[in-house]
Amino acid sequence: MQARKTLSTLGCALVLLGVTLTVRAQETAAPPAAAPTTAERVAAIKASLVQSMQYLKQYQWTETQVVNLKGEDKSNKQNTCYYGADGKVVKTPLAPPAESKGKPGVRGKIVENKKEEMGAYMQSAVALIKTYIPPDAAKIQAAKDAGKVSMTPLEGGKRARVDIKDYEKPGDNLGIEIDMATNQILGVSVASYLTDAKDAVTLNVTMAMLPDGTQYPSTIVLNGVAKQIKVTTSNSGYEKKAN
Repeated sequence: MQARKTLSTLGCALVLLGVTLTVRAQETAAPPAAAPTTAERVAAIKASLVQSMQYLKQYQWTETQVVNLKGEDKSNKQNTCYYGADGKVVKTPLAPPAESKGKPGVRGKIVENKKEEMGAYMQSAVALIKTYIPPDAAKIQAAKDAGKVSMTPLEGGKRARVDIKDYEKPGDNLGIEIDMATNQILGVSVASYLTDAKDAVTLNVTMAMLPDGTQYPSTIVLNGVAKQIKVTTSNSGYEKKAN
């Protein structure tokens, strides 16, 4: 039960990512000018975090979440999601949760202890990821001022990756991949850890776009490397809520 609540919290935090990272194309008809600097790209990202909080709140969608432990899928569930009046994501299971049949005796106790251990680990991992997602404009600015933001052109200059080092912890990295022509965010990645480097935690988010230009996180993959646990969340079936 604790693990399910933790994963639900992760879903909420990550859907919020889709809200805060929505970026619209900002092309002009002006003559070609010098390519935007890293500082200007950072400013565009910061602006999107401040200005794009409302786009996804008019939609509902289907969330599919798969938990994999040591290469074996342990659970697969779907929820219908939408934003409630309080601004939080409301989730309704598409199917009732399967009843777990506990194993008797010592073996059953070991299984329950393992579940509690995984639940506690996932709770710590989710709490860590929430310090990165959504990114904080002030932290981005602080990293830029400290000279810890860099930009690397990709695909012949069509895309670029903005890396923000020491964003939350020493040695961590928050990466944001953008389209150089439109400033649209294509993906987000986090490389961090819990107590030390042995407790590595990574997050990779692939962004997609709805017909009206609204961006959303289509696929979210959380990896708890030390525990060999992977949580994959897919968002699909977006449609506007009835008024």
